Amino acid sequence: MKRELRIFAIIAGVFLFAYLVPFSSSTVRSAIMEAFYMVQEYAQQHVLLCLVPAFFIAGAIAVFISQASVIKYLGGNARKVVAYGVGSISGAILAVCSCTILPLFAGIYKRGAGLGPAIAFLYSGPAINILAIILTGRILGFEFGLARALGAIFFAVVIGLAMQFLFRKEEAKKQAAAMVAPIPEEGKPIWKIAIPVALMVLVLVSANWGKPGSLSVVTTTGETIIATRAGETSEAVLVKLPESDSITTIEKSEIESIEYARSFYTSIYNSRFYIAGVWLLILSVLMICWYSKDEGKEWGGSTWSYAKLILPYLFGGVLIAGFLLGRPGHTALIPPEWISGAVGGNSWMSNFVASLAGALMYFATLTELPILQGLMGSGMGDGPALALLLAGPALSLPNMLVIRKVLGTKKTLAYVALVVIAATLTGKLFGSLA
Repeated sequence: MKRELRIFAIIAGVFLFAYLVPFSSSTVRSAIMEAFYMVQEYAQQHVLLCLVPAFFIAGAIAVFISQASVIKYLGGNARKVVAYGVGSISGAILAVCSCTILPLFAGIYKRGAGLGPAIAFLYSGPAINILAIILTGRILGFEFGLARALGAIFFAVVIGLAMQFLFRKEEAKKQAAAMVAPIPEEGKPIWKIAIPVALMVLVLVSANWGKPGSLSVVTTTGETIIATRAGETSEAVLVKLPESDSITTIEKSEIESIEYARSFYTSIYNSRFYIAGVWLLILSVLMICWYSKDEGKEWGGSTWSYAKLILPYLFGGVLIAGFLLGRPGHTALIPPEWISGAVGGNSWMSNFVASLAGALMYFATLTELPILQGLMGSGMGDGPALALLLAGPALSLPNMLVIRKVLGTKKTLAYVALVVIAATLTGKLFGSLA
C-alpha cells in the first residue's frame, strides 16, 4: 500500500508541476536552464574525480573492513574520545564537498559505526576544509577564519553527540544486534586492508588537490594582476586584490594565462594527476597480488550498490537546487535580492535565514566565499555571514536527500535542525562580539 501511495504521489507531483508551472515566464525558463547548467557543471567537475573514487572507497569499506573493527573504533559503545576523534579527524583529512562525503558516510554507518561518530565524520569532511578556512582568513579576515575553524570543529563533535543522545534507544538496539552477529572468519591481515584503503584515499585527495591561493593573472590586454584566488565559476575566476576588500571577477575569455605562486603546495597541485596516477598504479598492483577475482567482483558489486543508492537522489537534488537558487552569480527562481535583503544586521531572524539558506544551497568547494562576499556587499551582517559559512558547506539540498535515504526522515530532519540551530546561535554570538 505504501509503495502504491508513493507512486501516486510521484505521478500527482509531476502532473501538478506540468499543469501549474508557468513555463511561458522568462524567470521560470531561466530557472530550468540553471537547473541543467548546474547538473552539467556538477557532472564535469565532481563526478569523475570526486564521487567515483568515493564510491570505490565506500565499497572497499563495506567488503574488506570487518564490522567488528568499525564497531570497535566508531561504534556507539566505543570510547567517545576515540570514536569522535577518529570520526572528525578522518573526515577533515578528506576535505571534500557535502556530496562527495556521502558514499563514505553511508559506508561506515552501514558497517556498524555509531550514529554520533558517523555524523561527526559527515559534518567534518566538507566543513573542516583546511584550504577553505585559510582562504576565509585571507579574504574575510583573521577573525572569520578562526571563528569558522573553531565553530566547525566544535560542531562536528557536539552535533554528533546530540544525534547519538536523541536516538540513543535505536542506536542501542543497533549496537546490540551487531554484537550478537556471528563473528566472521579470520580474513586478511589488517595491514593488507589498511594499505589499499589508504591508497584510495590518497588517490581521492591527490586528484582533488585544491588550487593554490596566491596567483598572478595575465589578461589578453597584457595586464598582470597579482591577487588571492577566491573561487571560480564556469565563466570566470574570482580574486581578491591586495588593495581591495571586495572580490573581483575576471572573465575567463579575458585571461591569457594564470600562474600560481611557487611553493610546495603549488608543486603538488601541478603534479596532482601524476601523483594520483602513481597511487593508483600501486593500488592496482597490490589488489592483483593480494585479492582474488571473486573478492574484486564483490568490491565492484558493493561499489555499484552505493552508486545506485546515492546518484539518483544526488542528481535530483542538484536539479532542484539549481532550479530554485542557481549557480553562483546566476539568477534562478528565487532572486538573490530576497536572501540578501533578509540577512542584514545581526538579528535572530537574519542569522536563522542565513543558516537555512546555506543549508539548502549547494556549494562546490570554495564557492561559498564569492557568494558570501556578494551578500556582504549587499548588506549582510558578520553574524549571518559566519552562520552561512558553518551551515552551507556541510549541508545542501542534494546532500539532505541522500542522507534521508541512508538514515530516514526523522534522523535527517534532526541533523539538519541541529546544524541550522547551532549555526544560528554561533552567528548571533559572533555578530554581537564583532
